[in-house]
Amino acid sequence: MSASISPEKMSQSELRATAGLASVYGLRMFGLFIILPVFAFYAEHLPGGNNYALVGIALGAYGLTQAILQIPMGWLSDRIGRKPVIYFGLILFAIGSLVAAMATDIYWVIFGRIIQGAGAISAAIMALAADLTREEHRTKAMATIGMTIGTVFALSLIVAPALNQWIGVPGIFAMTGLLALAAIFIVKNVIPDPQISRFHSDTEASTESFGSVLRNTQLLRLNYGIFALHATLMALWLIVPLTLREAGKPAEDHWQIYLPVLFFSMLLIIPAIIYGEKKAKLKQVFIAAIALLLCGQIALALTVGSIWGTTLALLIFFVAFNLLEASLPSLISKIAPVGAKGTAIGVYSSTQFLGAFVGAAIGGYLMEHHGSLALYLFCSGLLAIWLTFACTMKAPAAVRSKMYHVDEIDIEKSQRLSLQLAALPGVREALVLGDERVAFLKVDMNGFDEEGVNKLLEVREEEANGISQ
Repeated sequence: MSASISPEKMSQSELRATAGLASVYGLRMFGLFIILPVFAFYAEHLPGGNNYALVGIALGAYGLTQAILQIPMGWLSDRIGRKPVIYFGLILFAIGSLVAAMATDIYWVIFGRIIQGAGAISAAIMALAADLTREEHRTKAMATIGMTIGTVFALSLIVAPALNQWIGVPGIFAMTGLLALAAIFIVKNVIPDPQISRFHSDTEASTESFGSVLRNTQLLRLNYGIFALHATLMALWLIVPLTLREAGKPAEDHWQIYLPVLFFSMLLIIPAIIYGEKKAKLKQVFIAAIALLLCGQIALALTVGSIWGTTLALLIFFVAFNLLEASLPSLISKIAPVGAKGTAIGVYSSTQFLGAFVGAAIGGYLMEHHGSLALYLFCSGLLAIWLTFACTMKAPAAVRSKMYHVDEIDIEKSQRLSLQLAALPGVREALVLGDERVAFLKVDMNGFDEEGVNKLLEVREEEANGISQ
């Protein structure tokens, strides 16, 4: 890295890579989310669309292929390159969108959504972001990319009703296909090519780490949580738009409810996030959010027929939902072993997409055969189980993750440096991976002596340079 590049600030190349990858990630997720508030209306006019079980499968089908293929696509990007995998995934997504746009019945929509999900490029995008950013800025880059999920989710709910009026759901599918092709242009012309592409333990899944991640009961609780959260979300999109319409709110005006609900829900979670992080009360905030989510879900069941009641219930639900969406990745980072963070995130993300499929599919089946009350009971049951798991979890340590660049060193020297770093004040865990040229640390929120870490790494670098000379 050139000496002219400030270690404190992201370089122009890093900023361009982060912004480009965030836009690609966002365009794809926008294409998946945008049909949620309008698909139930569209399905009513499709052959086979009067079967809620099939509608649920169509809504969540992308989640199944996404969950299955996300980690393998990341591994494939290690072998053939990040950009070829991203190109392939975006082309698949565009094909799936075109199939869904031209669908003549619900079965073709299901097929199109399956193909959309097969373009599972999330892991490859994160790996490319790691290739293109320095260790000290990687967390910022990942956070920026991750933030696009919440942004495009909110945007999709607000603009979908208007787009449905203008171009219909087939037009929306066609538009998302074009956006995927536009994303290919961004990947090719905006995002730099990595000079070196290597495996990154903090962003990619490793087969060696699966055992430890899947045996970690604290991580399993969080994985169930994201499963239940997205299963509930997807199941409710089968009923909430119809409920609002039956209460007297025309479908094209639903944005008038979604916009203030999402705005105020985002505003209200800020104090809770600050309190949880600053006061080391993450567990208490986490449990309260799950309880609030359960209350919001029950309120949705009890306010059917009332626009104001449903609006208030949605506000309660999305305050909790957005707070949990923000909290869960932070908890994963705090709990996951330092050398298995990428694996933990990969399992977590795959479970999230699986939850989207299961929630929509089972929710649709229950609505078709047992009515909307059964759907609400199903969602309530998922959340009640999660609340029980959360109450029995260990309070996460008040730590944050740090990464530092190190020169390439052998295993013996890596282990020695790991022990030296772990012995420094405020360091809870330390792992140096010489082949990846990175040191991973978990450090106390307060009392961490970063200057000591920098001095130790500088001494180690000077020693290595002296030996090489």
